[in-house]
Amino acid sequence: MKTVKHILKSKPAIVYSVAQDVSVLEALKIMMEKNISALLVIENGGLLGIFTERDYARKIILQGKSSKETSISEAMTKTPRTITPDEAIDHCMQLMTTNHFRHLPVVENGTVIGMLSIGDLVKHIIEDQQQTISQLESYINS
Repeated sequence: MKTVKHILKSKPAIVYSVAQDVSVLEALKIMMEKNISALLVIENGGLLGIFTERDYARKIILQGKSSKETSISEAMTKTPRTITPDEAIDHCMQLMTTNHFRHLPVVENGTVIGMLSIGDLVKHIIEDQQQTISQLESYINS
């Protein structure tokens, strides 16, 4: 069974993060520049939270707060669910589906080493299914 390690190998080893005192507006600018929909909040090497587009919509816009004056620590999801590189891909998909979130920080020995999105998992599953179909077609045709 394939694990998170397999997906991380095919992704750039960049983890985008901000400190907890950054404004929501600054975080949104980073997200726009990097074309990402979530940022980790890391301080002194420790994962404090995750800030997503959903957090912005629910905790800032719908509450009438100012993006410029609100710190990311007020809007982030504190202590997000994390996974290890050895977790099965199916388990990650189940976690995301059951808990209605689209990003999972990957932590190894207390250090964030990556992040998986629902898109990463779907892409991997599609590639895996295409490979299986090709093998079956090859078997049938031989």
